[in-house]
Amino acid sequence: MKTLLIEQFTCRQDNFGVLVHDPMTGDTAAIDAPDAAAIENHLAQSEWKLTHLLITHHHPDHVEGIPALKEKCGPLVIGPEPEASKISGLDETYGDGDHFTFAGRRVDVIHTPGHTLGHVCYHIAEEKLLFAADTLFALGCGRLFEGTPKDMWTSLQKLMALPDDTTIYCGHEYTLANARFAMSVDPNNAALAERFERITEMRDKGIATLPTAMGYEKRTNPFLRPDDPKIRAHLGMKDASDEEVFAELRRRKDNF
Repeated sequence: MKTLLIEQFTCRQDNFGVLVHDPMTGDTAAIDAPDAAAIENHLAQSEWKLTHLLITHHHPDHVEGIPALKEKCGPLVIGPEPEASKISGLDETYGDGDHFTFAGRRVDVIHTPGHTLGHVCYHIAEEKLLFAADTLFALGCGRLFEGTPKDMWTSLQKLMALPDDTTIYCGHEYTLANARFAMSVDPNNAALAERFERITEMRDKGIATLPTAMGYEKRTNPFLRPDDPKIRAHLGMKDASDEEVFAELRRRKDNF
């Protein structure tokens, strides 16, 4: 079985569009629907036909393209069962621990409340792929619009349990801003400092900083490391729980 082909592109202001294509079956999935015209354009350039649309959560910048794509391409639209009432046009819904098949591959659904209460991520273990949307970012995590710090920390721990060589696609290009914040709370992390330099160079050249990898995030993303003694010392929270440290990191990022 050939490896899936993935095309990532920017749209709207800082959203990522992601197309996943199987050259054997011809199946093509879009991860979320931020911009129907941009997705259609990239489908046409690659000569791919959209067969599936995988929706992660109900925010407008992830669902606005559903009607146009459904009318023009007729894909099977899959989305989070907890947010079924908030997303129009869904054909199938799945919750935590459920799975479905795309291009002959099992896709596991991981419920990751925090950014929204019903947010889900899609994991294709066979391909070592995670589509994390707005739960996990390169050097960051999603803002808590609906969930609590406890919700998000629990969700991130689910994702951290995946193998370190899992490739992660996210919903937005927020990496440089995330890196600046990470440096402010973890200034003595050599791996982070090196990554910050590389990210700055990439963004200066207009190069996307994603995808990322789980192992890389575990070493440099402060939101995955509330147990780190240096971060705790910097925050003055040596005796706090991981959840409390995570909540403080999220609070500081919101005001950074």
